[in-house]
Amino acid sequence: MMITAILQVLIVAISGSVALLADTVHNLGHLATTVPLIMAFRLGKRAASRHFPYGYRRAEDLVGIFIGLMILISIGVIIYEAVDALINPRELTNLWWVFAAGVVGFLGNELVAVYRIRAGRRIGSAALIAEGQHARADGLTSVAVVVGVLGVWAGFPRADAIMGFLIALMILGILVASMKPVFRRLMDGIEDGVIDQLTKAAAAVDGVEGVDRVRARWLGHRMEGDADIRIAKGLDVSKAHAIADQVEHEMMHVVRNLDAVIVHLHPVDATDEDLHELSGHHASAQARRAYRERHGIPLDA
Repeated sequence: MMITAILQVLIVAISGSVALLADTVHNLGHLATTVPLIMAFRLGKRAASRHFPYGYRRAEDLVGIFIGLMILISIGVIIYEAVDALINPRELTNLWWVFAAGVVGFLGNELVAVYRIRAGRRIGSAALIAEGQHARADGLTSVAVVVGVLGVWAGFPRADAIMGFLIALMILGILVASMKPVFRRLMDGIEDGVIDQLTKAAAAVDGVEGVDRVRARWLGHRMEGDADIRIAKGLDVSKAHAIADQVEHEMMHVVRNLDAVIVHLHPVDATDEDLHELSGHHASAQARRAYRERHGIPLDA
């Protein structure tokens, strides 16, 4: 990305192309956000502490917000330059160099995309895969630069500034799409189908008589979860622990990003009141209502 951005900066200086400036600003933004992303990955490797008992992996999500702000700033710069170019048309020079820079931008982004997607799949990082797809989408903005040059050659000098606007809109769409998973993870959201996979895996373990609740959440590019499992009444501690260990093992197999699962065991024939005789009154009314609705227990029972 650094090589691509430096080449584009030089060509912007000798050509005055707004479309190429838009593409260059966005590539520089990607370059600037790479450093905090690396720092977040390193911080996430630190061991948990008393003040941060779940570790530091959420730093990735915070960096995601920072990346979004950088992209938003780049959109503002691009729109400002495009408006100025429309009001005060600029004479473009060295269009062959601009054309070449658009091609270089596309190839540079595609190389980065391939690298990030492969690395993301290797380590199981959805965030890194998404960043690779982001870079691939950015390659389209470089194609827009080429289209702008073709428009100028065809006798439409404002084509370059108009393509700058279109690039800003494309980047805005990328921003919205890339921020959705970041905010979802900050709110402990999870992708469709994950809880169903985990529930099915837990229910298939020998000795499991029922699955009451399964939860999971992202911590950076890894997950942690918990599950309430029903087993036969009267099992000794060793057998019950073996079932819980097997449940955790199977759940970690079906979701590769899952690092740990806390398994809570219930006797199969116990009622909600039996299970939470001591702790039940600490639960909120909303939590008790949700539990009863989930298990078909009458609300007035």
